Amino acid sequence: MRKLVLAALVVGLMTVPAASTNASPISLVVRSLDGSGNNLAHPTWGAANTQYIRVAPPNYADGIGAMVAGPPTRYLSNRIFNDVGQNLFSENGVTQMGWLWGQFIDHDIGLRDETPAERVPIAFDAHDPLETFRDDFGTIDFARTPAAPGTGVTTRRQQLNTISSYIDASQVYGTTNARLDWLRAGSADGDPTNNSAMLLLPGGYLPREDARGNAAAAPPMDLFAGQVANPARAVEAGDVRANENIGLTGMQTLLAREHNRIVSLLPNVLSQEDKFQVARRVVGAEIQYITYNEFLPNLGVKLPAYKGYDPGVNASIGNEFASFGFRAHSMVHGEIEPSAPAGTWTAAQLAAFQKQGIQIENDGATVTLVIPLVDAFGNPDLVEQVGLGPLLEGLAAEREYRNDEQIDNSLRSVLFQVPKPGALDPTVCGSPVIDPSCFVGVSDLGAIDVQRDRDHGMPSYNDARAAFGLPRVTSFTAITGESTAALPAGMTINNPHILDFVQLRDDHGNVIPLGSPDAQEDAVVGVRRSTLASRLKAIYGNVNAVDAFVGMVSEAHVAGTEFGPLQLAMWRQQFAALRDGDRFFYAIDPALPLIRSLFGIDYRHTLADLIRLDAGTTLQPDVFKVVGD
Repeated sequence: MRKLVLAALVVGLMTVPAASTNASPISLVVRSLDGSGNNLAHPTWGAANTQYIRVAPPNYADGIGAMVAGPPTRYLSNRIFNDVGQNLFSENGVTQMGWLWGQFIDHDIGLRDETPAERVPIAFDAHDPLETFRDDFGTIDFARTPAAPGTGVTTRRQQLNTISSYIDASQVYGTTNARLDWLRAGSADGDPTNNSAMLLLPGGYLPREDARGNAAAAPPMDLFAGQVANPARAVEAGDVRANENIGLTGMQTLLAREHNRIVSLLPNVLSQEDKFQVARRVVGAEIQYITYNEFLPNLGVKLPAYKGYDPGVNASIGNEFASFGFRAHSMVHGEIEPSAPAGTWTAAQLAAFQKQGIQIENDGATVTLVIPLVDAFGNPDLVEQVGLGPLLEGLAAEREYRNDEQIDNSLRSVLFQVPKPGALDPTVCGSPVIDPSCFVGVSDLGAIDVQRDRDHGMPSYNDARAAFGLPRVTSFTAITGESTAALPAGMTINNPHILDFVQLRDDHGNVIPLGSPDAQEDAVVGVRRSTLASRLKAIYGNVNAVDAFVGMVSEAHVAGTEFGPLQLAMWRQQFAALRDGDRFFYAIDPALPLIRSLFGIDYRHTLADLIRLDAGTTLQPDVFKVVGD
């Protein structure tokens, strides 16, 4: 790691005591981009392109790398993850900022090698009685993660984390000099240190791949939905997944703007490189501060008291955490609903929104855009058209979906799909529920999650519980907390009516009439004709055969949290390690109080603060909680 050459900070260190004796050696040291060298005794811990660590032994059919067998994952998805269009919301009033910040952090700490390895397509059965979608391709595409070098032949197959494991704002800056050089304003010669301190943000939004003229020379980005046909208009950011959905693109934009805001406050006595490093230091601390003081507490994750940096803690991301523990796809809302005063968007803009499949609600004073998730995939143009402030305000105004086994069909059936040519009315393809007649292909994120577990050699659900210090369960009802694991009399697992909802309740326990408007706005509990335990039993037969992801999302929640016991234990362990094993953690970094003292720049901002400062929109103080909850 190199030194941060700041004359002012050097003088400050002579007069201001370090925050902690553990922290003093890092005061003038810059984080590496790739996470290497954070731990001086173990410099590869948490570094990019190193193996995920494991809590449980790998679980492969042949002991080396063959995927274990199990129920076909689309078959399983149709019976477990299928929400049949019924929304259930967070029982704790967590807003859509919950899933969004979770995804933003996920893209800071983990990215498997996305190079396709062996193709193992997921079976699609058009004759399944519970199948309502059409797949002209016949299967759901799935490719295994490549084996880490030196593994999977005579030793157990492992996988690489291609980015830094630390919460260090790598999704903003990247993990290589080449990417950072492109992202910083100025020359693009491979050396970011001779560039401006500012990030390239034309018009205040993330740069497109063609922002420097030659789109082919831009750092590679993942493309989603319709972007494949026009890759030059994809946005560029530190993480390759920044185009995935407009909420994520918006959050990436917000933190890039925050970097530039900080740079603008620094004195010209500092060099451009020193300004950049100060801003990067503060942005990284802000992301950590929001994560540990807002995001985790609002989701009910309580960690042991912080005792300072522990060089014996390996902060690398666990394979179990990356493969299934940090999966919270059930939380993702099927719609994003930004609102603004009437007149904010012109009549021409509103008409253009409608042509994209966005519904317009206008009460005369306020206009609300109802953006189906299918229209939010791979659509950075929409971030600029809607505006960053209204977009983030909409995400902070509505509850996210309940973190359970149900997954919205935007993700469970038509992930990154676009309506077929000639769809009769694109405005109804994705809202209020997905219309299967609009699509001819199926991509099922829930099925892929389970298949990825098997690909990475994840333990069974019960073995995962044991690995994370929880007792094994001996029955399916012990997983779900329900009273019976028997299907309704006369019904089999192949009867579509087993998924019927027979009762809905709000967060006060009040019954909501089925089919009423409130049923899609206020329901947090849904009772189905069959119990989840009965469907799990009919599919798996043996409780010890349940896939880890499936069992985890099927668990009854721990009171006051968004999680069952297994997922809660996994989050506690991983986020404690990310805190305790980070030599630059904000709470013990002496550079941060010096920056505050010398330049008046404080990292202690809530997410609401950043939205106000960088998007010009004032929201409730805690944007992770719905107002009134």
